Amino acid sequence: MDTACFKWTRQPKSYHIDSNKVEIITAPHTDLWQRTYYHFQNDNAPVLQMETDEKFFSFIVKTEFSESHHRFDQCGIVMYLDSENWLKGSIEYENEDFQHLGSVVTNGGYSDWATTAISASIKSMWYRFSRREDDYCIECSEDGVNFRQMRICHMVKGNGKIQFGIYACSPEDSSFKAVFTDMEFTECQWEAHDGQQPD
Repeated sequence: MDTACFKWTRQPKSYHIDSNKVEIITAPHTDLWQRTYYHFQNDNAPVLQMETDEKFFSFIVKTEFSESHHRFDQCGIVMYLDSENWLKGSIEYENEDFQHLGSVVTNGGYSDWATTAISASIKSMWYRFSRREDDYCIECSEDGVNFRQMRICHMVKGNGKIQFGIYACSPEDSSFKAVFTDMEFTECQWEAHDGQQPD
């Protein structure tokens, strides 16, 4: 997938892009978060996205973050519609022992955060972001082959044309290089539900 398809929604001060790789150097005090629990609002993380009105697709990307070293350093996939409606999936550094693999879904200006602890030794992760109309699925993989579900969610403003892609940020006083490669835009890999039928 050619990186020329992507445009900056919010451009970082330092980055490098070639035909199949994106590198972002995060700036301190950059983040995406809205209100919930902490009550503060942060909306200044760099976001690189493409636009589509395709209702069924998957987007795959490999992230590498060997330089991640400070609490909340993070990089991953994102669908940023506007400041109050977006989602992200990433790994957030916590300390030398563990980090948080998780996702944030923000509808109508309120964020939630679902996480699980993983080893701090993990320094790369693949993500697969899939759309079925206005419902979305985030998956992760350590080898780019075997993906496991992180999150299924509904986006209130996610039914029409959307923007999606990658992001990286350092919410505290930190900076690191995030590397994104192996990007693919494919037919939807998230299969239709085959269980209980709607009423």
